[in-house]
Amino acid sequence: MENDAATLYCPNEPCQAANPLTHKFCQRCSTPLPKRYLWAVADSSILGNAGELLQERYLIIEKNVLLDTKPGILPQVPEQKKLDDLKSYLRLIPYRLHVPQVYGLLTLNLSNNSKEILLLEKPPLILNEAPLKVKLCGELTDAWKDATSVRQLNWLWQIAQLWQPLASVDVASSLITKKLIRTEGSIVRLLELNSDSVRPNLSALGEFWQKELLIQAQPAIRDFMGEICRLLVEEKIHSSEQLIAILDRGLTSLSASHHLSIKVSTLSDTGPSRQRNEDACYPQSGTTISKPPSKSALTIVCDGIGGHEGGDVASSTAIETIQQQVEQLANLPEDRINPVVLLADLERAAATANDKISQLNDSQNRQGRQRMGTTVVMGLPIAHEMYIAHVGDSRAYLITRNNCHQITLDDDVASREVRLGYAVYRDAVQQAASGSLVQALGMNASSALHPTAQRFILDEDCVFLLCSDGLSDFDRIEQYWETEILPLLNNKGDVASVTKQLLEIANNQNGHDNVTIALMHCQTKYSEPKSALAASLADISSISAVDSLPLAPATQNLPNQKTQVITEKAPRKGFNLPLMLGIIALLTIVGSALGYFWRQKLLSKNLDSPPVAQTNTSTPNPEASERSFDRKDIDKGWLISAKTKITNLSKSTTPPPDKDVSAKQPLPIYAPPGSLLEVVQKQSISSEDYWLQIKVCSIGEEVAANASGSKTLLKPGEQVWLKGSQLTPSNTSFSKPTTVQNQCSTPDSSFPRIEDSSTSPPVEDSQNPSEPLTQPSPGSIPGLPKLPQTGNSTDSKTR
Repeated sequence: MENDAATLYCPNEPCQAANPLTHKFCQRCSTPLPKRYLWAVADSSILGNAGELLQERYLIIEKNVLLDTKPGILPQVPEQKKLDDLKSYLRLIPYRLHVPQVYGLLTLNLSNNSKEILLLEKPPLILNEAPLKVKLCGELTDAWKDATSVRQLNWLWQIAQLWQPLASVDVASSLITKKLIRTEGSIVRLLELNSDSVRPNLSALGEFWQKELLIQAQPAIRDFMGEICRLLVEEKIHSSEQLIAILDRGLTSLSASHHLSIKVSTLSDTGPSRQRNEDACYPQSGTTISKPPSKSALTIVCDGIGGHEGGDVASSTAIETIQQQVEQLANLPEDRINPVVLLADLERAAATANDKISQLNDSQNRQGRQRMGTTVVMGLPIAHEMYIAHVGDSRAYLITRNNCHQITLDDDVASREVRLGYAVYRDAVQQAASGSLVQALGMNASSALHPTAQRFILDEDCVFLLCSDGLSDFDRIEQYWETEILPLLNNKGDVASVTKQLLEIANNQNGHDNVTIALMHCQTKYSEPKSALAASLADISSISAVDSLPLAPATQNLPNQKTQVITEKAPRKGFNLPLMLGIIALLTIVGSALGYFWRQKLLSKNLDSPPVAQTNTSTPNPEASERSFDRKDIDKGWLISAKTKITNLSKSTTPPPDKDVSAKQPLPIYAPPGSLLEVVQKQSISSEDYWLQIKVCSIGEEVAANASGSKTLLKPGEQVWLKGSQLTPSNTSFSKPTTVQNQCSTPDSSFPRIEDSSTSPPVEDSQNPSEPLTQPSPGSIPGLPKLPQTGNSTDSKTR
């Protein structure tokens, strides 16, 4: 009998019904029940025993494997300041086929304190119909002896592909730690990441392979692999790119024993909510082809950006252009295929399509919202490999007998925030504009476009699914792959009928958009070669410069909405943003300092210059504002410069009695030497004397610095009363106001405000005063594929 611990809650918010773990759909509302298995990065002894429920949510399956029984609720996410500790995971999101991603945190209350435990998504598991019986996939060293020679080389090839990206974030030691390297069929997967205390080099990788794997390598590759290990240990292989090129040679030599057949089916549909179909595909919708006998199985899916006029024109233009560019590549003889060049050719084909669409936009004077654009994802099988390239948020999935993996990373804001280390993905997709695209074909020049191209070694039966977001939105692939696509791999059904069923799911379960689907069912047959690979294949001297070039690898929307496109301007070559900002800041500081000292000098000259006799002419005299005068002439607007300390000042709102002011005040108030004062009003006391109400424009800088916080020292802007008889030529100088400008402006932005410099509030967005403005994101991460910087969102993809 099932207890409460074995209950899975419906993710549908209005429902949230409890269901037995064995159910695939909610028994109340028929919503698919996702089973999210997690890996807890912690000592298993502190977690508990199988069957226990942690935090009233996470069911312990075995050791560190947990099941989230409330998948509809966002997990606890790390605070911003703690994300730095997780950046190795976040920045490696383009490699999530092999590297686990952060799901959230689990807080355990232990006897002495509480402990936060990191939860990782999709650990490598052997799935089972009974959820409580899933098990971890075996270690690479355990699975190695039973693998074919092509799979053994494929595993080594994947590790070589991962070496440089993991080394760039100081976790390369994960690839030489036995317990962390697991195999899920043909795919190498890591349980978690291990931080490098000392960064290992390739010789350490060679030693690991030599010690743990070489002795049980298949005879067909043992000599070849032994030579690779020797070259690595002796540090004659200098880069992971060279290592990949050598392994590619071995895989190509084995391809004679490797036979591949592919069936492709495509469908595109307007959907129940749209007036026209802006998606497009190749081969044409409704087509089913096989290779062989077909020479090429090139498959393309494009999603025209709705709301931008001519989305259907953009998608069809992209299909036509890419098909013409790529078809000839598929017909190259196998011995003439260079993977590095082919990946670059796929990126170049996308760039050519981008330029054609951009030229159409420019010729029709389309700007901003009127520019047409499209996403694209394509698959090209050649020999024993599958090449995948994409731009935008049309996706590719890899489905094997063991799992379903999204192998493309959406070019959207959420993914960019994760790979820059600013957010966990499940939190990032909840934010506003998370689905906004950062690039698409046709929106900018190709110099600003960064397609992603990658390749996969095919050594087991699998399905590649390419689709627009009309199907992939709301996790429909993750929900239905087991029931709809997996049977293909068990020889049940055919690609055409499965494609039709997926189209029905998209229209019935989503229905908010056009839908385009392309299924590529790959079947392989391999037999061990009769002759072994020669060790000379690993000769490093014959690796060309092209072969060893570094390679770059590889949201839910509301109904009737599609992704926004954020336009970007092509980056100016040679533009160094940090250097330019530094120069601007330096010039600003120097300019401000020069302006300040120039103004102080000007004021001093203006106030201390000798009086000039007034001329009685009708022509205006610019020097007439400063003249010889009697102190009785002082009136409103005049400026007084203190040569010495001025005392006996009163802060009262009205003129004080004609007595000693200091006797009425507990603390004497004074203006220090160098102070600048402005007369606000004048009130006569007698024929010989008067009161002046003065406003403090500024005070002596040196005195102000030494008397910070003084209650007796006047501050700029304060008003006090001063008796006229206190003013003498020895302690003050005077200046009559000009009509050019008021020399007393308090506070003055050109002068520093010492008292506020350390406590200024954060700068706020004028459109949202409650939120401080954030710093711009960098455009790329060293060692990872580059993401373009973006500008402002131009439009949603709403048609």
